[in-house]
Amino acid sequence: MSEKKILIVEDDVMIRSMYEAKLKQEGYFIFTADSGTQAIDLAIKERPDIILLDIILPQLDGFSVLQEIRNSDTMKDIPVIMLTNLGTSEDREKGKKLGATDYLVKANLTPAQVGEKIKEYI
Repeated sequence: MSEKKILIVEDDVMIRSMYEAKLKQEGYFIFTADSGTQAIDLAIKERPDIILLDIILPQLDGFSVLQEIRNSDTMKDIPVIMLTNLGTSEDREKGKKLGATDYLVKANLTPAQVGEKIKEYI
């Protein structure tokens, strides 16, 4: 089995490196982006197997990034998990409507639990 690629889109350095370390430990190849525009560039270039996407990002928010990905012929089938602290039902609805594969609230899950979720989708 070839190494699965995960794109982590998170502007908080501590959170990003925490997920990166945990997922590398589980054998994934990790790319990271700290802005929405960088996320789209990397997604196009690297074709990750799954994307973990925060919503509050500089330049382009996670919802806009998700929309771009879902509107792209080459990327529309990549599973995208929204990983955010925005836990309102409005935000969840918006994520689902835009095509998020799943919507996880960071505060409710450990990186290990997020790792388990990833396994469900790739």
